[in-house]
Amino acid sequence: MGVVFIGDREVGKTALATELANVKYEYVHVLNQDYEALKRNLSTVDTERFKATTDIDDRLLEIEVRLPMGARRIEVEWVDTPGEIWRKSWQEDNASEWQRFLGLATQSEGIVLLLPPYREAVAEYEKHLKESVDLDLFITRQQWCRRFERWVDFFSHHCPKARHVAICINKADLFCDVEQEVSKLAYHPQRSRMNWLQRHTYVYNSYFKPLQPQLIQINKSRSGLSVQCFITSAYHRPMLELPWIYLASYLV
Repeated sequence: MGVVFIGDREVGKTALATELANVKYEYVHVLNQDYEALKRNLSTVDTERFKATTDIDDRLLEIEVRLPMGARRIEVEWVDTPGEIWRKSWQEDNASEWQRFLGLATQSEGIVLLLPPYREAVAEYEKHLKESVDLDLFITRQQWCRRFERWVDFFSHHCPKARHVAICINKADLFCDVEQEVSKLAYHPQRSRMNWLQRHTYVYNSYFKPLQPQLIQINKSRSGLSVQCFITSAYHRPMLELPWIYLASYLV
């Protein structure tokens, strides 16, 4: 099965993918990447990769997910893109790179999209954090919703084979009590408190309210397309693994 892992710039894709390769896993194991090597090689990626570059960078992750019915493997294209990729001028000036990006999306049956938290959500939770947060690093809720419109268009027009889309608000530590949410949402094959529909409904209503009209639009854009909502954190393994367990459970 083919899955593409994408998201906005500086949303935490590198940290999430690196931690996914941690040898201390529960149900999700990266087979073709060495955790320590990834940490060494990618430690400066976020500050150096996009300096004066127009390239789209992608890596293959071979992921094995342990499920009650046996292990399932997922081939994941982890894709980093320049921040200018959504500009028409960039697409015209870098036509081959743009078409390569669309080619990855066109062939994918599953998509994991990483979103940042928005400023108001972080500000509301900041009093619970040990250290203050620079709120200027986060876009406002209005900007967040407006930026998501490009993903709506992307899913509707460029992902014809996608059957399952996992949309994740990353850096959950900054906007909620992750330990509390882990107790509700964590995957346990025989004793989970929630099934996938219940998890989605809870996260959808708790954290995705500003995007609900657009999520409904994505679901209506094509018959057979299912969107599942998650919150993720590189520091909490159960939350990190959930989108991949979900995809392995439904994509065959």
